[in-house]
Amino acid sequence: MGNARNFAFWVVLFLMVLALFNLFSDGSTAMNGRQISYSDFIQRVQNEQVSNVVIDGEDVAMTGADGQEYTTVRPMGEEIADKLIAQGIDVRVVKQQSSGLMSLIGVWLPFILLIGVWIFFMNRMQGGGKGGAMGFGKSKAKLLTEKHGRVTFDDVAGIDEAKEELEEIVEFLRNPQKFSRLGGKIPKGALLVGPPGTGKTLLARAIAGEAGVPFFTISGSDFVEMFVGVGASRVRDMFEQAKKSSPCILFIDEIDAVGRARGVGIGGGNDEREQTLNQLLVEMDGFEANEGIIIIAATNRKDVLDPALLRPGRFDRQIHVPNPDIKGREKILSVHARKVPVGPDVDLRLIARGTPGFSGADLMNLVNEAALTAARIGRRFVSMADFESAKDKVMLGVERRSMVLTPEQKEKTAYHEAGHAIVGLSLPKCDPVYKATIIPRGGALGMVVSLPEMDRLNFHKDEAKQKIIMTMAGKAAEIIKYGEEGVSNGPAGDIQQASALARAMVMRWGMSDKVGAVDYAEAHEGYNGSTGGFSVSAATKELIEEEVRELIETGYQEARRILIEKEVEFERLAKGLLEYETLTGEEIGKIVRGDSLDDNDDDTPATKIPSVTAVPKTGPTPGGDPAPA
Repeated sequence: MGNARNFAFWVVLFLMVLALFNLFSDGSTAMNGRQISYSDFIQRVQNEQVSNVVIDGEDVAMTGADGQEYTTVRPMGEEIADKLIAQGIDVRVVKQQSSGLMSLIGVWLPFILLIGVWIFFMNRMQGGGKGGAMGFGKSKAKLLTEKHGRVTFDDVAGIDEAKEELEEIVEFLRNPQKFSRLGGKIPKGALLVGPPGTGKTLLARAIAGEAGVPFFTISGSDFVEMFVGVGASRVRDMFEQAKKSSPCILFIDEIDAVGRARGVGIGGGNDEREQTLNQLLVEMDGFEANEGIIIIAATNRKDVLDPALLRPGRFDRQIHVPNPDIKGREKILSVHARKVPVGPDVDLRLIARGTPGFSGADLMNLVNEAALTAARIGRRFVSMADFESAKDKVMLGVERRSMVLTPEQKEKTAYHEAGHAIVGLSLPKCDPVYKATIIPRGGALGMVVSLPEMDRLNFHKDEAKQKIIMTMAGKAAEIIKYGEEGVSNGPAGDIQQASALARAMVMRWGMSDKVGAVDYAEAHEGYNGSTGGFSVSAATKELIEEEVRELIETGYQEARRILIEKEVEFERLAKGLLEYETLTGEEIGKIVRGDSLDDNDDDTPATKIPSVTAVPKTGPTPGGDPAPA
């Protein structure tokens, strides 16, 4: 439609230029012939060498006695018609009909063309929709029909509570008498709040597919424009459209783009955005009731929204859409697995267990990566090995097998990662070790991944302490193997993680007896980007840092003790990593116990556990942490 409109514009413009060219050239086509001077023309008239004359304004055309045609221009105000008639010459005068029109067009044509070009480009700036350049204030809300690719509640999984809340709204639209007979009123708005990728927009599409009523969708950024007052006008127009289609559902995605708290920040915020928000507040619950219009909005930044938006009467329901738990992840995987041929060895529950913290979008990406991996290999279906490979790629990053490492660097990485794994296996409160690798992935030369058996809902003090011990095990392993002077910058990432966890324990979670149960996170300068919300004494700051340092130092010493105590297992696992490069949790357990690995895989030959010899008390280097710069 837009291409046809642009083509028509250029056709009309071309025809206008062509018509003007013909208009201007009409007068000149009549004056043909050889140009002579006016005195020569008078001389020829007096010598009776002229048979007829055509006078067109100031232009004079004549035909000589020899039949040749000549043209000249007479002086301004010179009347020659009487003289020519007296000489017996045939005189014809051309009526000047178009001179006034031509001069008028000549004056206004540049302005007309300028206005036309301005309208064209403004129409392009506005996306060519809803009135183009003259339709700034028109709403950009789209009526979603879902004729193709219809989404229903059957396609939404893992967020059952949020789905139930919205199913009730759909039921209200379908059968309002069921609720109104008891005095219940239809909710005016529902706010979907949750982290990115949890399915907020998918829920809205499912409502559109289930409700059977008109469904308008718009993004919060579509209201904001460079011209003041346009956003408020678009809000009014959007509600006018919705009233004509009532009952209907209005979905505003990313409402925080227009619903941020007013009067916050330097200068009080953007006037255009605040006017738009004011108009939205009035339309949702002002003097005029918008009966039959349900507004559903989505955001992952509820903390920045204006309080007036969140009160009952505007968004009556705030529906939390969290990351799914293990059962929810299994359901989401089953929904996405319908679209790909899955092999008989695929266990979706096992995959769900190994993906804690994944959102719905992450799981969809996981299934897609597994399908791409299987297609790249040339399989006819997606196997469990493809899912494992895709999970490693998503969680750990892409393998950098082309990266050249010296044998010394690989050895240091192996000992670093072996330190993490051995300490993790020795501490009962640490999450089980899922995988260890010395293949560079992302920005790390190697890594050890621990995954909880169940979703973690809280963090206990003993768990946090043991997490710090496992985190500092990489540095302890390097020092044990290579000495104090042989330690590298590999533990930099470990130190950052341990420091962040220790500060959270002391300043936020009240896990320090000396500091007490006081939240100092906002006051601590530089913590989480904060510059301080209240005053803290120097003595308190010093105490906080002492407690943080004590937690980290205690963790390091405990990790060093465990590695020295389990020296044989530590050496055995490091050599196993050097030989196999990547080991699963089960394989790590076999190597630590001294068992051989039964290789059912054709890619890796059957091998024995490497023998262990006594090693000097020194320590390893870059392991599961950032590669040296």
